[in-house]
Amino acid sequence: MSVEQKPRDPWLLAVWPGMGGVAIGAAYYLMAKLGMRLLLEFPAGEIFDLENVNVKDGLIVTRRLPRSRIFVSLEHAAAPREIILFIGDAQPPSRGTAFCRRLIDRARELGVEKVFTFAAMATQMRPEHQSQIFGAAIDPETLATFDHLGVKIFENGKISGLNGVLLGVAAESGMTGGCLLGEIPNVFSQVPFPKASLAVLEFFTRMSGIEIDFTELRTHAKTVDATLEIFLKRMEQSAEEVEAEESHQMPMERSTPRAMDADKQHIEKLFDAAHNDHSLAYGLKQELDRLGLFNEYEDRFLDMFKESE
Repeated sequence: MSVEQKPRDPWLLAVWPGMGGVAIGAAYYLMAKLGMRLLLEFPAGEIFDLENVNVKDGLIVTRRLPRSRIFVSLEHAAAPREIILFIGDAQPPSRGTAFCRRLIDRARELGVEKVFTFAAMATQMRPEHQSQIFGAAIDPETLATFDHLGVKIFENGKISGLNGVLLGVAAESGMTGGCLLGEIPNVFSQVPFPKASLAVLEFFTRMSGIEIDFTELRTHAKTVDATLEIFLKRMEQSAEEVEAEESHQMPMERSTPRAMDADKQHIEKLFDAAHNDHSLAYGLKQELDRLGLFNEYEDRFLDMFKESE
């Protein structure tokens, strides 16, 4: 699809990494289930500057700059609209507003009039409890929709980063939309919490009329909930003993183990399967996360969603 080929009544969903992996987790799942394709990529050098370089064995190794890409859903002709999905590897350290204006201009070229972002809301909730959805809207109509469909209105406060700035720029451009925030336990704010990703994505798809299968995400959320709840109870029973005896099991520690040959062969098989059927991509991402290899394979993973030449 070229920029000149406008999708039908498209909505823009923009996400960046953040607490609980709420936005990114939801975006990757949506991308896999809608069979999205890469539409365009913003040149990284125009957004980010190198702040340092790595040194390996005495040699300077230039770091890869974060990527900023737009994907589009085109395979679900029965859906009432297409979703334009923007995924940023990181938020620009400066001139974020200028980048948001650039993104909104590109979205307008594609016919977008409604813009959404996802984020996290850290509270005192326990992992086993239902994740609430909080919402803040650009316009009264979207706010009324949030309220009618059971979203807890985020009445006062701030939405930090480009999750909020983008909506401010969209509002200046006369667009509508808002931010959906998934509730996460504040004690585990640095741990991926798929239940919150599931909550915001279920609401977003219901509101947009897009239908996808949530089986894998629900199963993943239940597994993580059980693990975190057990860990939290251990913390409550003896915080000092857990810190001394169980620290190597804390989920906040993100290990990056060197994969065994068998693991790499397993990953290659999953890539082959997901390349032929993108609905399997979320299972591939779970395995990459489990092995601590997603950062190493991230570009290859997202490149699967390019249009075949």
